[in-house]
Amino acid sequence: MVKIGNIELPEFPLLLAPMEDVSDPPFRRLCKTHGADMMYSEFISSEGLIRDAIKSRMKLDIFDYERPVGIQIFGGDEEAMALSSKIVSTVKPDLVDINFGCPVKKVVCKGAGAGVLKDVDLMVRLTKAVIRSTDLPVTVKTRLGWDDSSINIDEVAERLQDIGVQALTIHARTRAQMYKGHADWSHIARVKNNPRITMPIFGNGDIDSPEKALKYKNEYGIDGIMIGRAAIGYPWIFNEIKHYFKTGEHLPAPTVADRVEAARNHLMWSMEWKGERLGIVEMRRHYTNYFKGIHSFKEYKQKLVTTDEPENLFAIMKEIEQVYAGYEFA
Repeated sequence: MVKIGNIELPEFPLLLAPMEDVSDPPFRRLCKTHGADMMYSEFISSEGLIRDAIKSRMKLDIFDYERPVGIQIFGGDEEAMALSSKIVSTVKPDLVDINFGCPVKKVVCKGAGAGVLKDVDLMVRLTKAVIRSTDLPVTVKTRLGWDDSSINIDEVAERLQDIGVQALTIHARTRAQMYKGHADWSHIARVKNNPRITMPIFGNGDIDSPEKALKYKNEYGIDGIMIGRAAIGYPWIFNEIKHYFKTGEHLPAPTVADRVEAARNHLMWSMEWKGERLGIVEMRRHYTNYFKGIHSFKEYKQKLVTTDEPENLFAIMKEIEQVYAGYEFA
């Protein structure tokens, strides 16, 4: 069993990564259904929360069926982080997570996300401000360092643990790499093997198959894995990994009917949460991922992304299920 404060997770938990414009409640619900052990909100700007920005406030929506769930915040100002931590605590997530890893320029320019990797003293002050402002466990997600010449994850892990951070997720790339190149998990293993480190260490970066998950579990000795991009359009990955760990065998691949069911549920839950119009429009970015690998699918994809009525969308999905029944994926 892995413990984060008073949260009890199974042995070697699989976590769903916080992903901007992806990890909303409908998507989290789908991943929970398919075996994710813990998940996080999309990251939320501390300044946006304080300004009462509607989009930021919506990201605070959490539901009992998805617990345990953490809300992730980012920012570069201590007062703003402290205040947003208090606001987050009012909706009673299971933990507060701080994003010190986002490499996107508009976040880094504000001295937030991975920008803080250049100033570990600031990272410590921001984290202390959050910890002081909440009774919830505080965790952190970060990267190896700013670039190859400034990998500082060893110092970061020790200093964060010393001030009370209760778990650390490490994306095994530097900020300079963005999402490209090789994710070097040897740095994560070194942190995990540091005798001073007692908090759970989760690894993140490039896990896209049960085989790789098992290899990295055995090779790097981490406490669990966080999965991001591999779950987009493929929530089955969580149960596939768990089954492979237990049996050494693969679950049957999801059929077209399984994919239609996932897309249908995702659409329904999106409309319930966002309202019909926004739910339909924001779902459009997901169809390609759900139906990836189906030949001659262009015509149906075009229909899915241009249709505005729910009943017509559901009818198109039903037709896809019938037309591609028994389809064998390459």
